[in-house]
Amino acid sequence: MADSVDRAGRWPDHLPVMQVRFARPTSALEAVAEFYRDCLGLEELYRFEDHAGYDGVMLGLPGTSYHLEFTQRVGIDGAAATKENLLVLYVGTSSALVPIAERFAARGHHPVEGENPFWADHGALTFEDPDGWRVVVVPEAGL
Repeated sequence: MADSVDRAGRWPDHLPVMQVRFARPTSALEAVAEFYRDCLGLEELYRFEDHAGYDGVMLGLPGTSYHLEFTQRVGIDGAAATKENLLVLYVGTSSALVPIAERFAARGHHPVEGENPFWADHGALTFEDPDGWRVVVVPEAGL
Protein backbone atom coordinates (compact mmCIF):
# COMPACT_ATOMS: atom_id res chain seq x y z
CA MET A 1 0.00 0.00 0.00
CA ALA A 2 1.62 3.25 -1.17
CA ASP A 3 0.03 5.47 1.50
CA SER A 4 0.93 3.41 4.55
CA VAL A 5 3.51 4.66 7.04
CA ASP A 6 6.98 3.29 6.42
CA ARG A 7 7.95 1.65 9.72
CA ALA A 8 11.60 2.46 9.00
CA GLY A 9 10.93 6.07 9.93
CA ARG A 10 9.72 7.76 6.75
CA TRP A 11 6.52 9.78 6.67
CA PRO A 12 4.06 8.88 3.92
CA ASP A 13 4.50 11.03 0.83
CA HIS A 14 1.00 12.48 1.06
CA LEU A 15 1.64 13.88 4.58
CA PRO A 16 4.91 15.89 4.67
CA VAL A 17 4.70 16.75 8.40
CA MET A 18 7.78 18.42 9.86
CA GLN A 19 6.54 19.18 13.37
CA VAL A 20 3.79 17.99 15.71
CA ARG A 21 2.13 20.25 18.27
CA PHE A 22 -0.74 19.34 20.57
CA ALA A 23 -2.60 22.43 21.72
CA ARG A 24 -5.22 22.79 24.40
CA PRO A 25 -6.75 25.52 26.52
CA THR A 26 -6.10 25.93 30.21
CA SER A 27 -7.72 27.90 32.99
CA ALA A 28 -4.45 28.03 34.93
CA LEU A 29 -1.62 28.83 32.52
CA GLU A 30 1.16 29.40 35.03
CA ALA A 31 0.30 26.36 37.16
CA VAL A 32 0.02 24.15 34.06
CA ALA A 33 3.32 25.47 32.65
CA GLU A 34 4.99 24.73 35.99
CA PHE A 35 3.52 21.20 36.06
CA TYR A 36 4.82 20.27 32.61
CA ARG A 37 8.07 22.25 32.82
CA ASP A 38 9.18 21.86 36.42
CA CYS A 39 7.62 18.50 37.34
CA LEU A 40 7.70 16.58 34.07
CA GLY A 41 10.83 18.31 32.80
CA LEU A 42 9.73 19.58 29.39
CA GLU A 43 11.63 22.56 28.06
CA GLU A 44 9.83 25.88 27.74
CA LEU A 45 10.31 26.83 24.09
CA TYR A 46 8.23 29.95 23.64
CA ARG A 47 5.76 32.15 25.49
CA PHE A 48 3.38 34.82 24.25
CA GLU A 49 0.98 37.33 25.79
CA ASP A 50 -2.16 38.98 24.45
CA HIS A 51 -1.96 37.53 20.96
CA ALA A 52 -5.52 38.22 19.77
CA GLY A 53 -6.61 37.88 23.39
CA TYR A 54 -4.64 34.70 24.10
CA ASP A 55 -1.69 34.07 26.37
CA GLY A 56 0.27 30.89 25.87
CA VAL A 57 3.31 28.77 26.38
CA MET A 58 4.89 26.02 24.27
CA LEU A 59 6.85 23.20 25.83
CA GLY A 60 8.67 20.32 24.22
CA LEU A 61 11.01 17.41 24.48
CA PRO A 62 14.53 18.80 24.05
CA GLY A 63 15.90 18.17 20.59
CA THR A 64 12.58 17.10 19.05
CA SER A 65 9.76 18.64 17.06
CA TYR A 66 7.03 17.40 19.41
CA HIS A 67 5.45 20.24 21.35
CA LEU A 68 2.63 20.96 23.77
CA GLU A 69 0.96 24.34 23.54
CA PHE A 70 -1.21 25.67 26.35
CA THR A 71 -3.35 28.75 25.79
CA GLN A 72 -5.43 30.81 28.14
CA ARG A 73 -8.18 33.28 27.28
CA VAL A 74 -10.82 34.83 29.47
CA GLY A 75 -14.04 32.85 29.22
CA ILE A 76 -12.50 29.59 27.98
CA ASP A 77 -12.46 26.66 30.39
CA GLY A 78 -9.49 24.32 30.16
CA ALA A 79 -10.78 21.61 32.49
CA ALA A 80 -10.44 18.05 31.26
CA ALA A 81 -13.69 16.53 30.05
CA THR A 82 -12.91 13.12 31.59
CA LYS A 83 -10.18 11.34 33.53
CA GLU A 84 -9.26 9.66 30.25
CA ASN A 85 -7.80 12.83 28.72
CA LEU A 86 -4.24 11.49 28.71
CA LEU A 87 -0.76 12.35 27.57
CA VAL A 88 1.11 9.02 27.61
CA LEU A 89 4.91 8.99 27.76
CA TYR A 90 6.92 5.78 27.48
CA VAL A 91 10.20 5.93 29.40
CA GLY A 92 11.58 2.44 28.73
CA THR A 93 12.39 1.11 32.22
CA SER A 94 10.83 0.89 35.68
CA SER A 95 13.91 2.53 37.19
CA ALA A 96 13.24 5.63 35.06
CA LEU A 97 10.00 6.15 37.00
CA VAL A 98 11.79 6.81 40.32
CA PRO A 99 13.32 10.22 39.52
CA ILE A 100 10.14 11.25 37.71
CA ALA A 101 7.97 10.43 40.74
CA GLU A 102 10.48 12.18 43.04
CA ARG A 103 10.41 15.31 40.88
CA PHE A 104 6.61 15.45 41.00
CA ALA A 105 6.50 14.74 44.76
CA ALA A 106 9.01 17.53 45.46
CA ARG A 107 6.49 19.93 43.91
CA GLY A 108 3.47 18.48 45.71
CA HIS A 109 2.12 16.22 42.95
CA HIS A 110 1.59 12.56 43.75
CA PRO A 111 0.36 9.71 41.56
CA VAL A 112 -3.40 9.33 41.21
CA GLU A 113 -5.37 6.22 40.40
CA GLY A 114 -5.91 5.91 36.68
CA GLU A 115 -9.41 5.50 35.30
CA ASN A 116 -8.31 2.59 33.11
CA PRO A 117 -6.58 -0.20 35.11
CA PHE A 118 -4.50 -1.09 32.04
CA TRP A 119 -1.86 1.49 32.95
CA ALA A 120 -1.37 0.39 36.57
CA ASP A 121 -1.31 -3.24 35.42
CA HIS A 122 1.72 -2.28 33.32
CA GLY A 123 3.50 -0.42 36.13
CA ALA A 124 2.65 3.09 34.93
CA LEU A 125 2.26 6.15 37.13
CA THR A 126 -0.50 8.70 36.50
CA PHE A 127 -0.30 12.35 37.53
CA GLU A 128 -3.04 14.96 37.26
CA ASP A 129 -2.29 18.50 36.11
CA PRO A 130 -4.01 21.62 37.57
CA ASP A 131 -6.82 21.39 34.98
CA GLY A 132 -7.49 17.70 35.63
CA TRP A 133 -5.73 16.42 32.50
CA ARG A 134 -3.56 13.43 33.16
CA VAL A 135 -0.03 12.37 32.30
CA VAL A 136 0.71 8.65 32.29
CA VAL A 137 4.37 7.64 32.52
CA VAL A 138 4.84 4.06 31.34
CA PRO A 139 7.97 1.99 31.99
CA GLU A 140 7.43 -0.21 28.93
CA ALA A 141 7.85 0.94 25.35
CA GLY A 142 5.19 0.67 22.71
CA LEU A 143 2.21 -0.75 24.61
